[in-house]
Amino acid sequence: MAGRQRSVTVCNETDGISPRRALTTISIRAARPAAYLTSMKTMRCQCYEGTRGRLTGRVRPVPVAGPGQVLLRVHACGVCRTDLHLVDGELPDPLLPVVPGHEIVGTVVERGPGATRFEPGERLGVPWLGWACGDCAACARGHENLCPQARFTGYQVDGGYADYVLADERFCLRLPQRYDDLHVAPLLCAGLIGYRALRAAGDPRRLGLYGFGAAAHIVAQLAVAEGREVHAFTRPGDSAAQALALKLGAHWAGASGEAPPQPLDAAILFAPAGELVPEALARVVPGGTVVCGGIHMSDIPSFPYRLLWGERSVKSIANLTRRDGEEFMALAERVPIATEVAGLPFAQAQQALDRLRSGAVVGALVLSDMLTG
Repeated sequence: MAGRQRSVTVCNETDGISPRRALTTISIRAARPAAYLTSMKTMRCQCYEGTRGRLTGRVRPVPVAGPGQVLLRVHACGVCRTDLHLVDGELPDPLLPVVPGHEIVGTVVERGPGATRFEPGERLGVPWLGWACGDCAACARGHENLCPQARFTGYQVDGGYADYVLADERFCLRLPQRYDDLHVAPLLCAGLIGYRALRAAGDPRRLGLYGFGAAAHIVAQLAVAEGREVHAFTRPGDSAAQALALKLGAHWAGASGEAPPQPLDAAILFAPAGELVPEALARVVPGGTVVCGGIHMSDIPSFPYRLLWGERSVKSIANLTRRDGEEFMALAERVPIATEVAGLPFAQAQQALDRLRSGAVVGALVLSDMLTG
């Protein structure tokens, strides 16, 4: 199928933890019977336990699906910058210890009481939004992403840096069949947040993307497919990211301090650098919009009112809704998205976060059970 022939970079780093091996006796498309699960009493996982910057490999009991839940065998999990913010202590009040990861691809191996939406063996995605109350004012308005009681995967409930993960079946997503596990994983957050940010930007003819990583390299392809002119801004000297942007159809690529050839109608900021807000405002036309797409950003410095005047606006994107997920996955089935992926075994989750922190990533990083260290 389309999308399955893309290249994957396999990184053979080691960290002193026994590498996670590809379990060739387990089909990645078929559920095992309950007796098999009962015999497999433990699972491997990578946990954040409160020591900033560090993950710890642990062995835990395999969880049991409760009412309305499904238990998934994890085959791939994208490494998101939100995971890095979590592990670096930049997000408040996480569950501790917690298993990070919210770009999860897996197959159903067990259903809890009342869970009937998906069949055993079905491939699903588990995104960032793991639960919302359904009763508050925000949920009633269709803004479950703003639910004050919401719980988020890999932050307030355990995520996908593990052999298995539990999920509320109502918040799981069916995935486009044109992509394999490794290449579909980044769509579950980088793609979803990029999609929501693009819609929040309005209908720009010229779109600026600040920070050309996992999210930007996906949303750039959507924007180009919609006939928009994409301008990619990277760290100074990041020629690899600029080359990727041009390869994916960007009209122009340069450093974040440079002026694009023409003023922008809108800009989306994926880089968590507050100083880019006034920089982007200076590049958009009157009436233009600057969208901040991250969960965390450094402080925005003061700037002259003239940058905002002219009915320019600044807005943020917070989380996602199930409707976002369903719309975007349907779009990704119709519009081929070439996710640029570097794959690592699950045991190298720490190295993946370290690489992301250093900026040494082009495209997206994905942990996979089909890779060994």
